[in-house]
Amino acid sequence: MFENYFKTGFRNVSKHKVFSFINIMGLTVGMTACFLIFLYVSFELSYDSFNSKADRIYRVVADIKTPTEVINADRPAWAVAANAKNEFPEIESFVRIAHDDVLVRKGDIKFQEENAAWADSSLFHVFDFKLLKGNPQTCLTDQFSVVFSETAAKKYFGNEDPIGQTLLITSGALDGDNAQPAKVTGIMKDIPENSDIKADMFLSMSTINQRSRLDSNWGGYWPEAFLLLKPGSDASALQAKFPAFLERRDGTEMKQSQMYPTLFLERLRDVYLRSTRSGSKTGNINNVYIFSIIAVFILLIACINFINLTTARSAERAKEVGIKKVVGAERSQLMRQFIGESVMLSLIAFVLTIGLSALLLPLFNQLAGKTISTGIFSNLEYLLILLLAAVAIGLIAGIYPALVLSSFKPVVVLKGRFATGTRGIILRKALVIAQFSISIALIIGTIVVYNQMNYMRSQDLGFKKDQMMVIDTNGDPAKKAFQEAISGLPGVKSTAMSSSVPGGGNMGAYSEIENIKGDLQVANLDLYYVDFDYINQYKIKVVAGRAFSRDFATDTTQAMILNEAAVKMFGYTSPQQAIGKRFKQWGREGKIIGVVKDFHFRSLQEQIKPLSMRIEPNGNNLVSVNLSTTNLPKTIAAIENAWKRLIPNRPFSYYFLDEFFDRQYRAEERFGKLFLNFAVLAIFISCLGLLGLASYSTMQRTKEIGIRKVMGASVSNVVKLLSKDFLKLVLISFFIAAPVGWFVMNKWLQDFAYRTPISWWIFAAAVVLTLAITCLAVGIQTIKAAIANPVRSLRTE
Repeated sequence: MFENYFKTGFRNVSKHKVFSFINIMGLTVGMTACFLIFLYVSFELSYDSFNSKADRIYRVVADIKTPTEVINADRPAWAVAANAKNEFPEIESFVRIAHDDVLVRKGDIKFQEENAAWADSSLFHVFDFKLLKGNPQTCLTDQFSVVFSETAAKKYFGNEDPIGQTLLITSGALDGDNAQPAKVTGIMKDIPENSDIKADMFLSMSTINQRSRLDSNWGGYWPEAFLLLKPGSDASALQAKFPAFLERRDGTEMKQSQMYPTLFLERLRDVYLRSTRSGSKTGNINNVYIFSIIAVFILLIACINFINLTTARSAERAKEVGIKKVVGAERSQLMRQFIGESVMLSLIAFVLTIGLSALLLPLFNQLAGKTISTGIFSNLEYLLILLLAAVAIGLIAGIYPALVLSSFKPVVVLKGRFATGTRGIILRKALVIAQFSISIALIIGTIVVYNQMNYMRSQDLGFKKDQMMVIDTNGDPAKKAFQEAISGLPGVKSTAMSSSVPGGGNMGAYSEIENIKGDLQVANLDLYYVDFDYINQYKIKVVAGRAFSRDFATDTTQAMILNEAAVKMFGYTSPQQAIGKRFKQWGREGKIIGVVKDFHFRSLQEQIKPLSMRIEPNGNNLVSVNLSTTNLPKTIAAIENAWKRLIPNRPFSYYFLDEFFDRQYRAEERFGKLFLNFAVLAIFISCLGLLGLASYSTMQRTKEIGIRKVMGASVSNVVKLLSKDFLKLVLISFFIAAPVGWFVMNKWLQDFAYRTPISWWIFAAAVVLTLAITCLAVGIQTIKAAIANPVRSLRTE
């Protein structure tokens, strides 16, 4: 019996090649898009799940209340984790991880390891980072111990055994520029990509802890802190004990500094997707939701297509059903046959989906900016899920056509008086409205995403970023000599030194500024150390007072410049009011000499924060070079020669500020590209559905078209007649999709502090584009029907 079903199915596929191709292609494209989205969503949700103790690991974060603001920090003070472990028996272990930029040298090999971190010796007990060589319990115990990843170890040692070998490390956390010998005590497997903690080398935290007594430091906020709770411990109950713990340990210092931290615990599995802490480079749970919805929509569209395309051929198969019923076929047998054909098409689409997914996976990984999957067969359970999904799609999508086709009465269909009922027509139109609604909502979303990305790229940032090369000297003693050496080079317009550049990290400084009432008000201000040329070189506008000047000797020790946001924080209604006011910051005292216009020194996703700027030569490690576009390679080569001559022990590296600043938006740009690609796929599949309904509609009205043409109707009149129903469906769909699209994209835009409005023209463009797509998709069938010979049309009776 089943063999007969499959033979009949293959016969129908081969007999109606175009129809079968469109149907299978729609299912294949839909299943492929859905499968790739499934891989992406699964990967995003899998972050840190490889840790066997993930459900017991919590990150300690802090809300730090000052007299002017609450700072949402992604880390506590140095001393919190160690002291909490000693005080609370429910804590099994803790580990602090402090990321650093470390110079590593081995003979002539030297690298500035930007992906390095200091870590406590309990690192390999808390996290499941696989150690290939070394003892996980002791490899980070001794001072100057180093554990490399496999990839990093090969850079320095090739095929040699690194264990026990020594190399030189230089870090600001140690003795400035003095290189210190460090011993390799372990080699670990490269940390999985779905880990929120990433490092190519770990250095023992005891190296800096024993020197600086960090376990008693309640004012520094450098390392992230993770607690491993004992099985059965209640994280909420532990968190409730923290206020009293801080009061006992840090009460006096909190009162003196007027900075009051409140500690919270974040589940490790929530850090990547759900943390909103400043400084955390997290994923976006809203993007996961959006892509999941798109996957459901695409799958729904594919199923709708199948139903429409199958029922559009119901008239062609009516006589087949009638004859089978006459010879004794029961309705249940016919239903099994048609559902079997549906499942067969789904299984064919499943096989094609595997091939297409394997072909597209490298491109998809590139679009996502990460290795979502190394190969289509790397997760066999995912393929099993896809197979089950294909069977389910075949069953679900085939039920309605099977019910319709098996319900035909043999007497009626064999006499040629077959016609579908009103309920079938309403259902098909409802399904197409659903398709249109999804398509219009996706078009609205695509335009909004593109608009926001374009807005961010074209926004006036308040500073010059073009042709600006940035070189990090990492505090080398020859940094000033290097700046002076390159300042006179042809092609170098100007140079400046600073501690930070827009788009990079910066310090936060405990500050006291005279407010509008004349009192010194405590605040934590973002801080830039700069030189005399920085403001002018970056074209930052001074709106009150003056910029730093070599004509004033006190500018190096007693002067500060604020931005407009800082001025407002202290109650001044105009920048001019802040000029001459007192400040205290990190042991320096003086007066405010100028106010600069707010500029975006961080991402456009964040509000511009209060910023202070001071002259501090020792803290200026970045050299900004304003370059001429003439003979750029020659200029860069000359700069590199100067570096090798003056700073030979460090590798020469640089970046251009415009590219560096734009890196902040890579995640959003990737989201936009993925959104656009999947939206186009969904719209493409919807077009196949329109072909199905147009085919069905023209088939049902063949005789009517013939009569109208005999009565003198023109081709254009017939096309208008057949198209107007689809235009009505578009308008109905628009009124459904518009509010949904606005709501979802408005929520997405909330992640951006500076965002473009969702204007009326976006909705107009969406409906116009949908109408154009509809006319194109439907026009093929309607024009074909309109130009047909009316004599042949009338013979269909």
